Amino acid sequence: MDTARKLLKRLEIPHDPKLSFSQQLITNEDLLPVIMEHRTWRGYNYVAFWIADMFNINTWMIVSSMIQLGMSWWQAWICVWLGYGVVTPFLVLNARPGAIFHITFPVVNRTSFGIFGSLWCVFNRGAMACIWYGVQSSIGGTCVLVMLRAIWPSVNDIPNSMPASSGINTRDFMCFFLFWLISLPLIWFPVHQIRHFFVVKMIVTPVAATVFLVWCVVKARGIGPIVHQPSSIHGSSLAWAMVVSLMSCISNSATLVTNAPDFASRARTSGAALYPQLFAIPLTCSIVCLMGILVSSSSQVIFGEAIWSPVDLLGSFLDDDPSHATRFGVWFISASFIIAQIGTNISANSVSAGCDLTALFPRFINIRRGGYIAALVGLCMCPWNLLQSSNSFTSYLSAYSVFLSSIAGVMVTEYYVIRKGHYKVADLYATGGSTWYWYTYGVNLRAYAAYIAGILINVVGFAGATGRTVPLVATRIYELSFFTGFGVSSVVYYVLSRVFPVIGAADKFEEVDESGYEDKRSAHMTE
Repeated sequence: MDTARKLLKRLEIPHDPKLSFSQQLITNEDLLPVIMEHRTWRGYNYVAFWIADMFNINTWMIVSSMIQLGMSWWQAWICVWLGYGVVTPFLVLNARPGAIFHITFPVVNRTSFGIFGSLWCVFNRGAMACIWYGVQSSIGGTCVLVMLRAIWPSVNDIPNSMPASSGINTRDFMCFFLFWLISLPLIWFPVHQIRHFFVVKMIVTPVAATVFLVWCVVKARGIGPIVHQPSSIHGSSLAWAMVVSLMSCISNSATLVTNAPDFASRARTSGAALYPQLFAIPLTCSIVCLMGILVSSSSQVIFGEAIWSPVDLLGSFLDDDPSHATRFGVWFISASFIIAQIGTNISANSVSAGCDLTALFPRFINIRRGGYIAALVGLCMCPWNLLQSSNSFTSYLSAYSVFLSSIAGVMVTEYYVIRKGHYKVADLYATGGSTWYWYTYGVNLRAYAAYIAGILINVVGFAGATGRTVPLVATRIYELSFFTGFGVSSVVYYVLSRVFPVIGAADKFEEVDESGYEDKRSAHMTE
């Protein structure tokens, strides 16, 4: 027993010995407001972050499904502009509390769902971040395969020694594991320092994508037939196809909407996390998608069919005894896509999982440890099996914006409409009936009623997305799931908060900490 106690003691995160047991359950250094020295993200860091994040394989390919629905390339591109242009203000709105009070998503979530009520939202997002880490690593493994083939073509012929039940062969697992392994060192760096990696990725990845585009256009002697292909659908069919496509762009960013306070908490000024993000996100996404359209259109001339996956297209260049120049070009571009996937995994998954696991187990986990746990889960879950064998699983991943939008609707309404920017930061780390965020034994029942309402309106349509027969109106509601989930949860939370008023509800919008936590903390540190 003594050995177990000593082991647990060694595993604990360093903490203030004056903290009570209940405070140790909700507090550690990574959950407290970010100290001044770590508020290092300037406006250009957020621009670099979004350029780095959006240059990834998922964004590159997102237009393919739109064109396959029958839209022309320019109609699909308009959907990209509209989709990311519409979702960006939601992201910026949710990032604001993090930028003002320098706290991460799990702590911001306590203001609306309660000290303990927030744990379900945090667990929900943390679990999905771990799963997505594995999925993105699996995609990164395919980039590693292409890069290794460009150096050593014999890699493609590695004999398989793994059983059929594993769902993968030796070659592909080796590439997956290599990607997983080279990602680990970057998890070590704290959030305020990882910004340098995003600056590097902002330079390398767009250069590689531009080289890829020019190479394909020159090789095809033009931009190919897709850009001259008219729309094959019209009227209401076209309208709903555009709605579905627009929503796919929004769903692609839903996780980042909730993650927004994690990175905004490191902002040097509140403005640094506002306008740079507002313009960088839709502009970057539209450029990446345009490159994807032009490259894929060119590939139809080169290979006789449109190849939308950049990894598959690079692999095709390595077939039939390529020249040394071709192999070098494929190596450089695939290596850049590896950097792109690592950056996406950090921004969307490892940091968010680290923040969430920190909130769930603050005595034993900080952001760094949480990031490594996410990586370990991503390895152990064998993501290739999930992606290959379960259509319902991939549908669930795509539909996860239903759950996240309901959380975001409550959080945004709480901050801008109910308490109007008024915070009591000290109460975010306290329990008891007199504190703002204790609600009903640490759970805000109003928030949960609104959250469930936002999910319920989309449940029938979600069932239809997994293959069941449902009414057309339910399908249409589900196709607008981000807006219906956000809107219903927001309205329900507003009504319930007016009928059952919360402590600290304000009449005037003013972003202020009623507890003066920052001043007290500064005074304590100078003593």
